[in-house]
Amino acid sequence: MRTVRLIIAYDGTAFFGWQFQTGMRTVQQTMAEAIRAASGEDVTVVSAGRTDTGVHALAQVVSFVTESALSNVSWRRALNHYLPLDVTVLEVADAPDGFHAIVDSRGKRYRYLINDGPRRDVFARHYAWRVWQSLDVAAMDGAGEGLLGTHDFAAFQNAGSSRQTTVRTVRDVLVERRRFAEGDRVVVEIEADGFLYNMVRNIVGTLVEVGKAKRPVDWPATILAGRNRRQAGMCAPAHGLYLLQVFYDL
Repeated sequence: MRTVRLIIAYDGTAFFGWQFQTGMRTVQQTMAEAIRAASGEDVTVVSAGRTDTGVHALAQVVSFVTESALSNVSWRRALNHYLPLDVTVLEVADAPDGFHAIVDSRGKRYRYLINDGPRRDVFARHYAWRVWQSLDVAAMDGAGEGLLGTHDFAAFQNAGSSRQTTVRTVRDVLVERRRFAEGDRVVVEIEADGFLYNMVRNIVGTLVEVGKAKRPVDWPATILAGRNRRQAGMCAPAHGLYLLQVFYDL
């Protein structure tokens, strides 16, 4: 028996999230089917983050236990052969015995893309939130600073996933405008030791209110202190969100 660690990327558009759901196309089910096709094994596939419907991943970490003698090179080749075109295995490596993609994670970094340009980009409709107003990126970045550190983030959690605690440590909030091949995008990146349900999307929705000059720069920090979800901004659409990186002490 050995534990295998994968880094995978996927386009979440046509998936009903990561977690297995009867009758639904999910990333977890798709990965399990590819592993079965490659090795004949039925395994439990664990990911570092249970991304929601429409959410993408640039570097999702997946682990499973196998009895297969396939080499890591063969695993990658076989899985990419059996996987559909909206999922790819980027890296395969042996992990220490007992490694668990969720439990052993020391933090994650997410990226959110916003298209606030003057034209509607039909090719980005599944990959960036369309906001019909030019955003004040400097104000959004300043507002994000008020969320840094260890706090109770209950104000930025949606109902639907119980947690032992809503305290999290946010290590970085970055908001900037970047040039991509398809045009300028407002990029929001958030890194923390862990995230509550829809926490990133709720923070982004709140920062956008600041970027539209509807709220002052210190508003997100005030919302944080109040711990009332109803006082925060909207939950940004899922399709602009990307799991960017998962951190481990390996």
